[in-house]
Amino acid sequence: MPLRPLTLAVALAFGLAALPSIAAPAKATPVKAAVNQSKGQKLSAMYEQYWEELLKLNPLQATFQGDPRYNDQLPNFLAADYRKKSHDFTVKWLDAVQKVGSDGLTGQDLLSYEIFVDGAKRSLEGEQFPDWMMPVNQMGSIASYAAMFGSGTGPQPFKTVKDYDNWLKRAHALPAIFDTAVGNMREGMKAGVVQPRVLMVKVVPQLDALINDDPTKTLFWGPIQNMPKTFSAADRERLTKAYRTMITGEMMPAYKRLRAFINDEYMPKTRETVGLDALPNGKAWYAYNVRNSTTTSRTPEEIHQLGLSEVERIHGEMQKVMQQVGFKGSLQDFFQFMRTDPQFNFKTEDELLTYYRNLEKSVNAGIPKQFSLVPKSPFEIRPVEPFRAKSAAGGEYQSASEDGKRPGIFYVNTYDLPSRKKWDAEDLYLHEAIPGHHFQISLQQEMGTMPKFRRFGGETAFAEGWGLYAESLGKDLGVYQDPYSYFGYLQNELWRAIRLVTDTGLHSKGWSRDQVIKYMLDNSAESETQATAEAERYIAWPSQALAYKSGELKIKELRARAQQALGPKFDIREFHAEVLKDGAVPLDVLDAKINRWIEAKKAS
Repeated sequence: MPLRPLTLAVALAFGLAALPSIAAPAKATPVKAAVNQSKGQKLSAMYEQYWEELLKLNPLQATFQGDPRYNDQLPNFLAADYRKKSHDFTVKWLDAVQKVGSDGLTGQDLLSYEIFVDGAKRSLEGEQFPDWMMPVNQMGSIASYAAMFGSGTGPQPFKTVKDYDNWLKRAHALPAIFDTAVGNMREGMKAGVVQPRVLMVKVVPQLDALINDDPTKTLFWGPIQNMPKTFSAADRERLTKAYRTMITGEMMPAYKRLRAFINDEYMPKTRETVGLDALPNGKAWYAYNVRNSTTTSRTPEEIHQLGLSEVERIHGEMQKVMQQVGFKGSLQDFFQFMRTDPQFNFKTEDELLTYYRNLEKSVNAGIPKQFSLVPKSPFEIRPVEPFRAKSAAGGEYQSASEDGKRPGIFYVNTYDLPSRKKWDAEDLYLHEAIPGHHFQISLQQEMGTMPKFRRFGGETAFAEGWGLYAESLGKDLGVYQDPYSYFGYLQNELWRAIRLVTDTGLHSKGWSRDQVIKYMLDNSAESETQATAEAERYIAWPSQALAYKSGELKIKELRARAQQALGPKFDIREFHAEVLKDGAVPLDVLDAKINRWIEAKKAS
């Protein structure tokens, strides 16, 4: 199902269109509920068993949640038999849930049923498109995520001797997955389903940064370098030897094989085109992705036109800022000023990180006036790791573990420091951290009575739409105090509108990478570094960038609807709680539930 229990990046890295659709053991059958149970109780028991089977067969999901039971396991996500079992699992659970049916369900029970069935059907629809043939790009792959897990700073824990042994077992499974990725790409070469060359040229240096003949100079040595002092001398010696053998004898050879294949065999077969529509059945593939990412029925052409109108509207708001600061010149001149004036630069990485940490305190002070529902999960700010910083976004969020032991992390990119502007900091923080992704994802995970497929899954259009909506709350939260920072918000809203234009341009209108970068630079204040990284991200993840504006516009529409209908009864804290309390739902589900809330408030 496209409920994405893992982060989107990890899902795409492993070439899975639908991670919840994971094979159950052949002997497993849907739970048989007691005769006297209600439909809602029957379904809740089934969802619980569904999730338990999922964790056994998708141990990375368990690790992300902070569930340690399967930290030593790693199935071959990329293998053909795994895809077959994934299909069978989806069919089995969809059939079981639909046999119970929705008649008589209300409230959360009905919501869960509708979301589960819709997600399973979309997952099955998506199986016709062979994204498994393109498991590697510059945004993620088995190679980059192996480094994230094995470095000692990611979701894989390294606190006990058992933790260290768990990673040894999991790491032993990685070379086979690397080799399967190569086999899948070879099948893609035969079928004409290959990555654009412009993406793969970025992958080779990423791999080079992870390869080293000296194991102590690899990221995988991090756990040994930071081994707890409480470990016994015997354990320290044994683990050090085992990790050295694992890195030199298994991991580095696997990385070298993948690197050699991509550089020598795959690269000459990559394509000059960049759009998904250039691949076999590509137009239908992109149209499916658009429906899946936006949870709407809009066509690529409708979204393209919406983007153009939003770009024009936001340009008008930016011109008001120009007048406010007394800038003389065109909007393009103002973009150039915002890109190049040294007053907007951070001098050092420490200055940038300190700026964000001070911003955290400022935003937290304004939260009680806007939110009655806030998460319990801890939170911290870290720089993006150097090995992936060049291709990473300006900021990103990694969710906290279910038990709260691993905090939610806002990763700030400090690569190419002059491109990271002070005017860009406040809105980025609001989106990725508080009250954006950290609030929405943590609250969803903390809702213990909600089925786990909803607590740990969700729709991108809602999640990213909420992140962009959170940026619009800046003035209410005490930031955007100077016009340049408010311009930063407008710039990022503009950026999401530009995504509607450029993503559809790339994948349905024949736009080139250079054409997209030029459109971005002509119509926004983004740096060429950022524009290039973003353009290549849209090429790698067709349609994902459409989710932001789609979700934000829906939430703003619903807020305006509620304010108009409720008048003095409207409370912004109640509205935000209503939007967030059921997790990341499809946008049509969100619309219906806000309508019910409005009617209930009017009647009270």
